[in-house]
Amino acid sequence: MTPAAKDAGKTAGPTVFVVDDDASVRDSLSSLIRSVGLRVEVFSSALEFLRREAPEGPACLVLDMRLPGSSGMDLQSKLAAADNPIPIIFITGHGDIPMSVRALKAGAVEFLTKPFRGQELLGAIQEAIARDRVAWGERAQMKELRSRYGSLTTREKEVLGLVASGLLNKQIGAELGTSELTIKTHRGHVMQKMGAQSLADLVKMFEKLKPGDKKQ
Repeated sequence: MTPAAKDAGKTAGPTVFVVDDDASVRDSLSSLIRSVGLRVEVFSSALEFLRREAPEGPACLVLDMRLPGSSGMDLQSKLAAADNPIPIIFITGHGDIPMSVRALKAGAVEFLTKPFRGQELLGAIQEAIARDRVAWGERAQMKELRSRYGSLTTREKEVLGLVASGLLNKQIGAELGTSELTIKTHRGHVMQKMGAQSLADLVKMFEKLKPGDKKQ
């Protein structure tokens, strides 16, 4: 990873969000989570949570299944549709197997039925945060990669695409109607701007970019 990518991976400390319409549950869960040194934010409804800006570091959501207005499952669907992949731990006092299966298939980390042991919840939270920390690192690297790709000129992007397809400098020159020496110069600029240490490194970077990124 490049130094810039490492810097991009630096994020705020983890946050646990709790969404439950019962004030006493919010208070008890908040105290439990804070007891292990984690930051907590509590909300009484899905709508209240959705009004909050996206977290700026690893996070997880402890979510009651039954809420006024939108249910926990509704919120899970809305977050997925908005491409907001925060790991979710469902808690409920009225759970059943079909409900838990649906939640877990939709990506939930855990489904806990009240009353549950505090250690069960804390264990699930640690797993969720660890999962999100990895995801944050991957997203930071992709953001850095897209930024570097965006710094390339149109011709440099063309050269990169042809290099990644396996063509030699001479072949690329013929394809683009320019000299092999010019292609070598473009290729050097591409390597430098992308922060690639080798041809293999450069090709891997290009392959990580989505088709939409490559069309820019």
